Amino acid sequence: MTYFLRTDSDLQAGLAQLLLADPRLKPVADKAGAFALRRRDPGFSGLCAIVCGQQLSTASAAAIRARLFAAFDPFHHDTVRRARTDKLKRLGLSAPKIKSIREIGRAVANGRIDLTAVGNMFADEAHSALIALHGVGPWTADIYLLFCLGHADAFPAGDLAVQESARLALGLRKRPDAKALAKMAEAWRPWRGVAAHLLWAYYHVVKKRDVVPVQPNGQPKKAASKDSRKGKKKNG
Repeated sequence: MTYFLRTDSDLQAGLAQLLLADPRLKPVADKAGAFALRRRDPGFSGLCAIVCGQQLSTASAAAIRARLFAAFDPFHHDTVRRARTDKLKRLGLSAPKIKSIREIGRAVANGRIDLTAVGNMFADEAHSALIALHGVGPWTADIYLLFCLGHADAFPAGDLAVQESARLALGLRKRPDAKALAKMAEAWRPWRGVAAHLLWAYYHVVKKRDVVPVQPNGQPKKAASKDSRKGKKKNG
């Protein structure tokens, strides 16, 4: 069964189930305190917004997204993918991101993927469907599932802030990589998305920084600049 995090009540109910499944997280939740659900728009616009932010600082990504969405209103996959390359470049998009957005738009247009219905799949199946799209790596897929669709079991194991928070929260000797953290998170199914929200909240309290998801090899974000510099493996 697939669970969704659509409201703060859903998040709190999922957290209660998560703590039952893994009591080690109870002191982590106590330290993190109250935290709210964060959501973004779903569909083509939501996925493109995440793609725009790949490998960029928070401020740069926000500026490009603002220009992109202002230039295309309504933001429709056919209009965007058929736009002139020079127009898209003037908005701040790199050639690889232009190709990614066009390929995603083409996949939506020909029915190869439904970016809303994918949320009804089990997390691993949905993840696989998304990373089959050009320009969508594991981190991008998991962030889309969690923030845009509210998939309760989506887990961005490659996120540097989540990795560092897990190290601190669980007293690990070193920060786990994506593979190690994914294996650790098996105990948190089907509430791995709740665990991600909890770990971000814990990171915020312990590090005393506002936190945003941090893509491996991305430029340092305001929230986790020190940790993001430690990333080595590309995991879009």
